[in-house]
Formats: sequence, C-alpha cells, structure tokens
Amino acid sequence: MRRSLYPAAALAVLTALNFLNYIDRSVLSAVQPLIQAEFHRSDADMGLLTSVFFFFYMFAAPVMGVLADRYSRRILVSAGAILWSGATLLTAVTHSYQGLLIRHTLVGVGEASFVTIAPSLIADFFPEHRRGRMLSVFYLAIPVGTACGYLLAGHLGPLYGWRMPFYVAGFPGFVLAAVFGLLPEPARGTSDLLLATPERATLAGLRRNPAFWSASLGMASMTFALGGLSVWMPTFLSRVRGTSLAQANLIFGGITFFDGIVATLLGGWLGDYFLRRSRGAYYWISAAGMLLALPFMVIAIFHTGVFMYPAMLLSTFFLLLNTGPLNAALVNSVAAPIRSTAIALNLFVIHILGDVPSPPLMGYISDHSSLQIAFIPAIAACGLSGIILLYGMRFAPQIKTGD
Repeated sequence: MRRSLYPAAALAVLTALNFLNYIDRSVLSAVQPLIQAEFHRSDADMGLLTSVFFFFYMFAAPVMGVLADRYSRRILVSAGAILWSGATLLTAVTHSYQGLLIRHTLVGVGEASFVTIAPSLIADFFPEHRRGRMLSVFYLAIPVGTACGYLLAGHLGPLYGWRMPFYVAGFPGFVLAAVFGLLPEPARGTSDLLLATPERATLAGLRRNPAFWSASLGMASMTFALGGLSVWMPTFLSRVRGTSLAQANLIFGGITFFDGIVATLLGGWLGDYFLRRSRGAYYWISAAGMLLALPFMVIAIFHTGVFMYPAMLLSTFFLLLNTGPLNAALVNSVAAPIRSTAIALNLFVIHILGDVPSPPLMGYISDHSSLQIAFIPAIAACGLSGIILLYGMRFAPQIKTGD
C-alpha cells in the first residue's frame, strides 16, 4: 500500500471497528424487554447493566491512556478489539443476570483500549484544521452503529430470541483487529501544528487547561442525555406509546441512522469551515446543537400527537450535530505527549458524570413514578451542556487553517 493511503486506510478500519463497537452497545438495549422478561428484573436492574459496563470501561481507560502514550497503540487497539468481540460472543450463551454483569465487565475493559486510543491515532494522521471532518467520519459509527444494533436486534430478537443478535455482532471484530494489526503506526505528534505548551503537553498543566475541561464537562452533560435516551427510548416507545418492540426499534433505529449520517457529517464540516473565522467554532457549534435539541426533546417525550416523531427526528439531529466538532475541540486542546492519557481522563469524566448514572437514575424514577417523567433529567442535561460549551469557547486555541 502506498504511504499516502495509510491515513485513509487507518481511518476506514478504525471507523469499522467503532461501528461494531456501537452495534454491540445497542443490541442489549434493543432486546432489553426480552431479557427483562426472562430474568424477571426491574427497570433499575436493567439500567445497572449499562452502569456496570461504563464503570469498568471508565476505570480501565486511564490505564489504557498511560500505556498508549508509551507503547504501541496499534497492538493495544487490536488486543482490545479481540477482547470485546470474544465477550460479545459469550453473551449469546449467558443464562443469568449475574452472567450478563460479568460480560459487561469484560466488554468495558476491551472497549476502553480502543475508544481511548483511536482519536489520538487519527490526530496523528491529520492536522488540527481537518480533524472536525475526520473525527466526524470516525464518530459517524456511533449513531450508525447504534441504529444498526437496534435494527439488527429488533429484527432477530423477536424471531430467534435475544441471544441471536450477539452471534452476528461478535465475529467481524476478530477480522478487523487482524487487519488493523498490519497497518503502520504514525509517529506521535507528526501532524500537530500548535505549540506543545506546558498547559497542553504535561499532566500537571492539564489541571489548568480550561479548553480541555470545558469540552469534557460539556461532553459529560451530553453523554448523560444520550446515555439515557439510547437505553430507554425503545422501551419508552413500546411501553408508553404502545408500539411493538420490533416497530419501536425500527423507528428509533431509523431516526438514529438517518440523523447520524446527516448531522454527524454536517457538524464536522461546519466545525472546520467556521474554524477559519472563529477559533471557538468547535465549541459554539456544539453548544448550538445541544440547546436546539432541548425543546424538540420535550415535545417528543410529552406530546402524543402528530408532532411526536418529527420532534424526535429533530432532537436527535441536533444532539448528533456536535459529534465531530466537540471531539475535535477535545483532541486539539492537548498535545501529542499526553493526548491518549487526556482522552482517557475525558472518558472517565464523561462516563462518571454521564451515562453511568443516567440509565439507572431513569430506571429508578420510572419504577417510582413513570418512564415519561424519567426523561426530565436527560432534557435538563442538554441545556447544561450548551451553557458549559458557550462558556468554554473563549479558551479554544488559535489554529492555523488552510488545506
């Protein structure tokens, strides 16, 4: 392979791995009512499964970040993909709630290696002013993979049982892990143009890096909202709106698939385009998406008429608009020597404050009130995210642009 094709090839394989990563995450949510019926568990218990996954995921991430800043990222990514693919296959032969908890532990550790390391690799293949678009391609796998997980499990689960989708989701990861292991690894910082100041390049300086912390806290609030929505929306449509489980997954999966492609790519392009005019573009575009999503989310949850599904479409669109620019803001806020460690710290923060507490909290509120009321904390988190990101835009670094 020509050296000029390595960045595109690496981005393609990393995106494919991320696609499988998020199929795996959403399969469980899509068949959640079937699992709940078999194991006779409450809504809070089902939310705990997601929390256990993210608990081990976020505590493994800092370890992976430190390793990735010192050793071969290529090997760590491949090993992590093999671990989570193997654990996904194990889910298909799990016959107890406790077994599912163990499975989620293993998957969390495996995914932590990949998700921590991949953005730093992409940053070393592409310069700062192109990272909004490149990361939007990589993170396109989040909504598309999530949607495909809902569609796959929504179709196979009712027909063949909830274990069948895990067989289908598990095998391709082994192949992609082997392919990625054959690609060369870029030198750390090879595409960086910004100066590696102490604030950006040392762990001591990271504590005083407002660009990093505002991006991370804004992302944590966003993750709280998205984590709760992704776990409980199919159940909400099935239980509260009266659709079948297959139809609920088809609707929510279809909306996520469409919005994921259009909004994610558009957000990345808008971020890079306006970065030429405003150094805070990555931040304010992300903030606008969160604030615009808020009223449409209210309509989608509390309105039962003709506007419910269009509002769901628009709220998901604006939530996903920030995927590329917000992750580009995070990656650009730090320099190559600590980038993987900083991303790992970001993952810890966004999950301990985001999708670790949100699914069980929503489950608890649902058990004691209603599933509809349980969405109120997720709605409030959207507004908080927008406010934090608007404040953080003043700290964005000045980036030289031009292709």
